[in-house]
Amino acid sequence: MESYDPPPGLMRRVSHYALFCAFFKIGICGFGGVAGWVRPIIVEERRWLNDLEFAELLGASSVLPGANTVNLAVMLGDRFQGASGTLTAVFGLLLAPIAILIAIASLYDQFAAAPAIKTALAGAAAATAGLVIGNAYKLAKAFRGQARALLVAALTFALTGIFHVSLMATLAVVIPCSLALFARAGRAP
Repeated sequence: MESYDPPPGLMRRVSHYALFCAFFKIGICGFGGVAGWVRPIIVEERRWLNDLEFAELLGASSVLPGANTVNLAVMLGDRFQGASGTLTAVFGLLLAPIAILIAIASLYDQFAAAPAIKTALAGAAAATAGLVIGNAYKLAKAFRGQARALLVAALTFALTGIFHVSLMATLAVVIPCSLALFARAGRAP
């Protein structure tokens, strides 16, 4: 897969303000689980990346230490505005959730045992699972016709989703397999 180098005009069009607004929206909409909001905002709404470019960047974000979405904010911020863009994107992403978390944490201890709160949390967990499954389906469509990429995705799903292998062990298996598959095809993953 080829790396994404934005056209020269895109560097100017994605301003610090646009980076902040996009990642602030991701942070505020996705409080409790931003992963489901990243692709729709970055790919569909802002059109900064296409599905394949997003999948590649998300893959890179996932193997780095830390939260995937924060890693993605760092990479996109840097790509569009350098180090100051990184700070802008990460600040935008974290500002609202941290403020909301502080407010909720101060109230949670008082109401955690209430049945309505338990029901609301169960509903939020189900909605988050739905968002993750929906995004996985859309990302898999981006790799249609790329059997090697789908094989790597299936191996990763089997190890983590079915066999409950730890992340480190999964990466220890999937990364060498991915490199071997794509090297055999004569191109980098």
